[in-house]
Amino acid sequence: MSYSASDSLPAVTLDDVRGAQKMLSGVARTTAMAHSHHLSQLLGTPVHLKCENLQRTGSFKLRGAYVRIAGLLPEERAAGVVAASAGNHAQGVALASSLLGVRSTVFMPVGAPLPKVAATRDYGAEVRLHGQVVDETLAAAQEYAERTGAVFIHPFDHPDIVAGQGTLGLEILEQCPEVRTIVLGVGGGGLAAGIAVAVKALRPDVKVIGVQAAGAAAYPPSLAAGHPVAIAAPATMADGIKVGRPGDVPFTLVRDLVDEVRTVSENALSSALLLCLERAKLVVEPAGASPVAALLSEPETFEGPVVALLSGGNVDPLLMQRVLTHGMAAAGRYLSLRLRLTDRPGALATLLGVLSVADANVLDVGHVRTDPRLGLTEVEVDLHLETKGPAHCAQVGDALREAGYTVIG
Repeated sequence: MSYSASDSLPAVTLDDVRGAQKMLSGVARTTAMAHSHHLSQLLGTPVHLKCENLQRTGSFKLRGAYVRIAGLLPEERAAGVVAASAGNHAQGVALASSLLGVRSTVFMPVGAPLPKVAATRDYGAEVRLHGQVVDETLAAAQEYAERTGAVFIHPFDHPDIVAGQGTLGLEILEQCPEVRTIVLGVGGGGLAAGIAVAVKALRPDVKVIGVQAAGAAAYPPSLAAGHPVAIAAPATMADGIKVGRPGDVPFTLVRDLVDEVRTVSENALSSALLLCLERAKLVVEPAGASPVAALLSEPETFEGPVVALLSGGNVDPLLMQRVLTHGMAAAGRYLSLRLRLTDRPGALATLLGVLSVADANVLDVGHVRTDPRLGLTEVEVDLHLETKGPAHCAQVGDALREAGYTVIG
């Protein structure tokens, strides 16, 4: 690696990324580029999805982990490696280590999803559960490294990691040479930094736009301050980009090369995940869907053709269920109503008949008969309906009012 005198940190170059690409030949897949008709219509310009969720281990993390571990000296390999992660980096380190014949130990939070823990073990790592949050897990892994001599493999704050992730930038330019804007999720910054290094060296006219969850957005204040700034208690469903402080190595590159870092809401993330599943038939985790969330939030602000990088697909089934429900609600696909009826035989059947004609799918019905607000012959009915979107919600409300019902909540 070369060094930057201005920052006294290793500066990743295009040659480093190209070297990483050669190293990853036969190891990392060249993942597919899929055209999105729906997003293209929405933006009024071609939109393509770079499907890194289909990479080995389900995310881009294998690229950086393999390059980092492959670059270790023989005596370092003999000491083994250690990492800390809630999922994607853990699996990347585990598989890379197995492929290179290096012993790996991975610390994961106690509450890490069981499928991710099982996958990490299956890839060959010794998994140790420690801490309730990733910061505690990270501290345990670093202590283990100091005590045993194992090499700590950071998820984003190392030049080799950045170079490995940057190979995605080369692939995007090869697969979509007409691209004008690349949109990608940002956590600690390794992916954004690597892609920006490769893309800006070859195509300085291409915009690189990073996306963070609004509840875990450490880059905007850091860029404003001119140095990495830690934020307190980052909170988002997108655990893949839930990072409280940018890495020192990627920060300089992101500051100098990435055109813009935007933030998206939790509603936008869940809507994006739902869109990827329904329209693109792709399973994507919330962090991987963050670029799509940005496209949905401000579709008129992107110059096309656009490539949105789906960086990972490792989503826990229970989280997927909750996020899909949240996404359907955010998209106006769920409608909750409370009505007051006369408590007589057939009243509920009549109400359900109105909803059937309105083509609303009833998911749940609740009765309240004992509330002191109710008259002697009254009952409140809570309805949870599945609809076709905001316009259909309005049509259902109109149908109920035309039938003489009063919606009270």
